[in-house]
Amino acid sequence: MATKQASASSLRLGLCCQFVDEPIKFRTTTAAVCQKLAPVARDLKLSEICQANADALFAAIECCHRLGIGAFRVNSQILPVKTHPAVGYDVAKLPGGAAIIERFKACGARAKELGVRTSFHPDQFVVLSSPREDVVDRSIEDIEYQAEVAEWINADVVNIHGGGAYDSRSAALERFARNLGRLSERARTRLTVENDDKIYTPSELLPLCKAEGIPLVYDVHHHRCCRDELTVEAATEAAIATWNREPMFHLSSPKEGWNGPGPQRHHDFIDVADMPACWLGRTLTIEVEAKTKEQAVLKLRRELNG
Repeated sequence: MATKQASASSLRLGLCCQFVDEPIKFRTTTAAVCQKLAPVARDLKLSEICQANADALFAAIECCHRLGIGAFRVNSQILPVKTHPAVGYDVAKLPGGAAIIERFKACGARAKELGVRTSFHPDQFVVLSSPREDVVDRSIEDIEYQAEVAEWINADVVNIHGGGAYDSRSAALERFARNLGRLSERARTRLTVENDDKIYTPSELLPLCKAEGIPLVYDVHHHRCCRDELTVEAATEAAIATWNREPMFHLSSPKEGWNGPGPQRHHDFIDVADMPACWLGRTLTIEVEAKTKEQAVLKLRRELNG
């Protein structure tokens, strides 16, 4: 443990999406609710929610800085139902849209000033490897929406998974690579890919990452659940080599231990023993994926620092 205590200070620990203790809440709505409203009332409702979420994000960034949390993952529904086929919208065309966008840009300026890194992680149904064109079309629309907000707030990561194996792993990853060409520059330069806990291991994704210049967000919990020939140390080195900026990794612990049922499920907190020793002393962003949110981040930091 002494090595961990001595080497943890360079790590940027990140919080995912929400707080449990802090009075900061993000609002949402559903397409069903929006469809019941007249167009004018709907636009007013969506405008109010988007403005409230921009304000909440500003507060979240300041709160992370106050707590000593170095990164914040923004909820992919920060602009709810943004890309829904029936009630989707352009923020700039909502009532007060220009002011909403400026507020998000103020979040980006504040995050930069305070040194809080921001990121996005689109939902699991966002995949570029699907053989279904309609799925890919919707996925690209979602990636582009989150990349637009990422540009406003100075976020440098929009992270997705490889998707399903479908007809074959190789064919799926070839489609993934081919569909990268459909992304805008702001989306393409922010896009990252993550190994998952059931299908794509680091060794399967690394050739794609190297060939296409996509950083690998290395999830060590997923790697421990879905193993390949790489050790954690080798996967760490290989993942770091794919980045042209500060690497971002994911850390979580199994809910009922590594020998319990369903080790893929996340624990409320992080077992400090699950922190790879080879991550310590490096300049990394580590998003802490745990149910107790900032409590888990702060507890892990205390344990790493003794």
